[in-house]
Amino acid sequence: MKLKQFIQQETVLTAAAVLAVVSAFFVPPDVQYLGYIDLRTLAILFSLMTVMAGLRRQGFFDGLGRALLSRTHSTFQLTLVLVGLCFFGSMFITNDVSLLTFVPFTFVVLSRLGADVRRSLLIPVVCMQTIAANLGSMLTPIGNPQNLYLYGKSSMSIGGFVLLMLPYTLVSLLLLLAWAALVCRKNSAALSVDELVSSSASQGDQKIILLYLVLFAVCLLSVIRVLPYGIAFAAVLVCVLFADPHTLRAVDYSLLLTFVAFFIFIGNLGRIPAFSGWLQEFLTGREVLVAVLASQVTSNVPAALLLSGFTAETQALIIGTNLGGLGTLIASMASLISYRQIARELPQGKKQYFGLFTLSNLIFLAILLGV
Repeated sequence: MKLKQFIQQETVLTAAAVLAVVSAFFVPPDVQYLGYIDLRTLAILFSLMTVMAGLRRQGFFDGLGRALLSRTHSTFQLTLVLVGLCFFGSMFITNDVSLLTFVPFTFVVLSRLGADVRRSLLIPVVCMQTIAANLGSMLTPIGNPQNLYLYGKSSMSIGGFVLLMLPYTLVSLLLLLAWAALVCRKNSAALSVDELVSSSASQGDQKIILLYLVLFAVCLLSVIRVLPYGIAFAAVLVCVLFADPHTLRAVDYSLLLTFVAFFIFIGNLGRIPAFSGWLQEFLTGREVLVAVLASQVTSNVPAALLLSGFTAETQALIIGTNLGGLGTLIASMASLISYRQIARELPQGKKQYFGLFTLSNLIFLAILLGV
C-alpha cells in the first residue's frame, strides 16, 4: 500500500528510476557512470530550493503579496496582481515555488470577497496563475529546473539567455494582460483594501530572511559562474544547518533524485550506438518541435534531460522545453500544484478547471509557437 502511494505521489521519479535500472542491463555499471552526474546542476538546484523553502517558511513572499494588494482597488487590479505575482515571481523563485506560495494565497484573498465575485474569479485566476508561472519562468536560468540544467550545459551568458527568451516572455505578458481584461470585463467591481489585506498576518524572523536573501545572492553568483558552485552549496548548507535546520525538510529531494536517475538513463542511452544515432538524426532540425511534443507526455524537465544528450542545439531545446510547459496538465509538473489545490479546495470545480486550463494552454502554445 505504501509502495502504491509512493508511486502515485512520485510518478516521474519512479519512471526515471525504472528507466535507469532497465538501461543498466544494456550498459552494466562501470566507472563511466560517475561521469554521467552533473554535480553543478544538482548543487545549485539544491541551494536554490533550500533558500526558496526558507523564504517561503518565513512568509516573505506572502508579505510581498499583501504589500501589493494594499494598493488594489478593483477586480481588474486584483487579477493583475495575483497573476503578476506568479509571472514575475517565477523568474526568480521558480514556477513551483510561485504556485506553492501564491495559489493558496489566492484562495485566502478571494475568500474575503462576495460569493458571486469569488465564484466567477477563482477558477479563471488560478488557471491563469499556473500559465503565468510557467511563462514567466522562461526568462531566466533560475526560473525552472530545465533552464538551470540547459543553461549550465550551454556556453551562453546570462544576458544571452534572457535575450533568447525575451520575445516569448513579452508576448506572453501581452496575452496575459488581454486575458485579464477579458475575464474582468463582466466582473468589474470596486474593492476595499480592508477586504483583501488582513492586519493579523504573521511576520517572519527578519534576521533569517536577511540571511536567506544573502544566500540567494550567493546562489546567483554561482549560476552566472562568478562563484564556484561548491562554495555556494557549502555556504547554503552550513548556514541553514545552524540558523534554520527545519527548512532542510522542505527541500524537494525527489526532484534531485529524478535528475540523478535521468542522468544515468541518458548516459547509458548515449553508449548504445544504434539508439543514439537514430535519435540524433531524428532530432536534427526539429529540436523545438520534438521538445514541445516530448514535454506533453513526459513533462519538460525529463524532456530537457533526455534530448540534451543527443543534440548540441541547446538554445532550441531551451525554447522548446519552455514552450512545451504549455499544453497538457503534465507538460509542466508545476501545473499539478494548482490542480491539486483546486481539487482539494473546490472539488466540484475540477472538470471546469481542467477544461479551461487545457483550452487556455493550447491557445497560448499555438500563439507562442507562431512567434
